[in-house]
Amino acid sequence: MHRFYAPDIAESKVLPEEESQHAVRVLRLVEGDCIEVVDGQGNCYKCRITLAHPKKCAIEVEECVYAAPHWTGSITLGIAPTKNLDRMEWMAEKVTEMGIDRIIPMRCRYSERKELKTERLKKILISAMKQSLKSTLPQLEEMTPVADVLKMPFNGQKFIAYCDKEIDRKLFSMSYRKNEDVLILVGPEGDFSKEEVDLAIVQGFIPVSFGESRLRTETAAMYAVAACHALKQV
Repeated sequence: MHRFYAPDIAESKVLPEEESQHAVRVLRLVEGDCIEVVDGQGNCYKCRITLAHPKKCAIEVEECVYAAPHWTGSITLGIAPTKNLDRMEWMAEKVTEMGIDRIIPMRCRYSERKELKTERLKKILISAMKQSLKSTLPQLEEMTPVADVLKMPFNGQKFIAYCDKEIDRKLFSMSYRKNEDVLILVGPEGDFSKEEVDLAIVQGFIPVSFGESRLRTETAAMYAVAACHALKQV
């Protein structure tokens, strides 16, 4: 069954224009066809099309089912966006498919990319949510200075992934406690500065590594999220 995203579907009973166009003009759906609509808050609505209009496809809700995330303990990823935006977008798509609750783009001292427009990135998250049959849309923050992220209140495990072997680091897989809320920070191509790591430690973050290999920023981010899911199953 085709799945669509409409954050206010419970009140409006109408798909957003972009989703309406996809339903009617691309998929050629007509009145009477059944579809699924998710609101990004965990609710999945079983619906029937009552008006197949390409700008305002109207629906009738037949059933609403709450689909909780398949993982326990929230996963928050703080990441310095890569210079190549395609790599950042690909990473965001994949961690959404795996399952993630929140993404915080960070501006660090050695960041190659200082600004980030999140409109396109949010569309990618929506598409990945639908494709992977999830009903909850990850929360996407605006670009935030790393110092603000480090001082952000967070009731859970806090890790900062760091490459420099001169700083005492723990292996992430040995430090992570499954099924608890977790915040993982991944730095830019030039890594975190020593000052940023020192501040992180003061704020209660544990410096970790993901093994002996030196990973690209987007690879490290995907490794962290995948490791959380894998370790939850152990």
